Amino acid sequence: MTTELRGGVGSAIVHDSAHKHVSGEAIYLDDIPNPAGLLHGQIVMSTQAHAKIVSINAEEALALEGVKAIYTAKDIIGHNDAAPIFSNEPVLAEEIVEYVGMPLAVIVADSFKLASKAASMVRIEYEQLEPILTIKEALKKESFVAPDHTLVLGDAKTAISNSQHNLKGSFTIGGQDHFYLEGQIAMAIPQEDNDLIVFSSTQHPSEVQALVAEFMNFDLHKVTVEVRRMGGGFGGKETQPAIMACCAGLAAHELGRPVKIRVCRDDDMIMTGKRHNFEIDYEVGFDSEGVINGVKMQLASQCGNVADLSTSILDRALFHADNCYNLKNAELHGIPCKTHTVSNTAFRGFGGPQGMIVIEQIIDEIARHLQIDALKVRRRNLYGKETDNITPYHQKVEDNIAPEILDQLERTSDYKERRRAVDAFNSKNKFFKKGLAISPVKFGISFTTSFLNQAGALVHVYKDGSIHLNHGGTEMGQGLFTKVAQIVAQEFQVDVERVKITATTTSKVPNTSATAASSGTDLNGKAAQAAARQIRQRLVQFAIQYFGVEAKDIEFKDNQVSLGGKTLSFPDFID
Repeated sequence: MTTELRGGVGSAIVHDSAHKHVSGEAIYLDDIPNPAGLLHGQIVMSTQAHAKIVSINAEEALALEGVKAIYTAKDIIGHNDAAPIFSNEPVLAEEIVEYVGMPLAVIVADSFKLASKAASMVRIEYEQLEPILTIKEALKKESFVAPDHTLVLGDAKTAISNSQHNLKGSFTIGGQDHFYLEGQIAMAIPQEDNDLIVFSSTQHPSEVQALVAEFMNFDLHKVTVEVRRMGGGFGGKETQPAIMACCAGLAAHELGRPVKIRVCRDDDMIMTGKRHNFEIDYEVGFDSEGVINGVKMQLASQCGNVADLSTSILDRALFHADNCYNLKNAELHGIPCKTHTVSNTAFRGFGGPQGMIVIEQIIDEIARHLQIDALKVRRRNLYGKETDNITPYHQKVEDNIAPEILDQLERTSDYKERRRAVDAFNSKNKFFKKGLAISPVKFGISFTTSFLNQAGALVHVYKDGSIHLNHGGTEMGQGLFTKVAQIVAQEFQVDVERVKITATTTSKVPNTSATAASSGTDLNGKAAQAAARQIRQRLVQFAIQYFGVEAKDIEFKDNQVSLGGKTLSFPDFID
């Protein structure tokens, strides 16, 4: 045992699974050895965007040798709902389909290949309904998943009309697919007393647990959800893994055998949601220096067929539509549009990037209109230090360092010289152009729904001095497990190798929030730190009684515990 601490907070250490990633030894859900009797499920998807379901005919598929069963909405034991916030967001379509790819049924067979073949043989008869496919159509027909929302600061209309210059504009922000390396997948294994263990590639095990339990009409304690690692998530595995988990759970319970549902890439991209696309309209008033006096924005987002997390995402887009700029007079209007397309969902940034793009586009339009460098316009509109620092959502901007950061970046990047070179190049080239820009960013982390900003952790110290760590955060490649282990190692002043990282499971740490909102380390790290400190304090009380020393003489440092005039290694002290 060395006395120099290895791997504490601030140390540059490798990801706990790095060697497994490069060697292929890392066990993802589909790498778990198949349990005895494993069956495979495939989801039958709608081929229509908006239609009534007249009939579902699976006779031909069920006639295949090795096909065990098909389950539709009428077979659901509990509540057919996978809504994370609202309700009426069915796992399996009941009477109407509302997007191409909407799950209609799950068919179960002896193999993945057979289940896929059987799913393609299920015949659906539809009665066509008129679909709404775009934001513009939804706005025209007033098709929304929730009420609109407006942020107001000052009097934007008057400020715009009284300005020296006015501009109006519209533009579109496209969507984006998550394209995680590991696709959507779940495996449910029935246990005695009708309990279920569900392995799910999810950022939110507690939510999957709750939705599977609701789907099955089970108490929560009957469902355990576990995830050791994901091959990426980026928000795409925050809510939508519940579809696969619920379907696998139902089939496993009904058949009394383990069931795995692994969605192929094409089906995954059709069936699951993306980053929200937006239609933007704006009006801005400004002076001859480019200082914004007032701005009106309308941010209309394409939510898809149900709300999912769209209202929270739209809120966050509105909260970021000022970015780093003092808008003074602003009216920011968000509209969550319902369309007959796949339900869009969480995606890295959670609406923040879409909101920031709006004001950055407006800044660029102002600069082009006045024919001045856009960086000058950005500087002139930055939030102030003591004044001019109230956001459209009426929060005071504190610790504002954007001006200093822009100064440093302009200087260290040699921006002015580069700008001259770009302008000179563009003046000589008609078709081939170069661009150059610096944009500040103000980005809010953690959940805007404040009660979600909580976490739990479970820490065991065994009698040989080894430490077992579990918490509610999920590892999707970002190194969360490594960072939280470092925090625990730091608290006990032991090498990080002494801390055993274990899979996230609802049986150890319940009722947790999603690993999302750039808060995984902050929340779970503090929970693990609190647990470690409680145990360390108990160890201090033990040492006071057993060794007859005072608290001030006890120190945990560099794999050792000092007890006045006596020093023990951490394992010897624990033993």
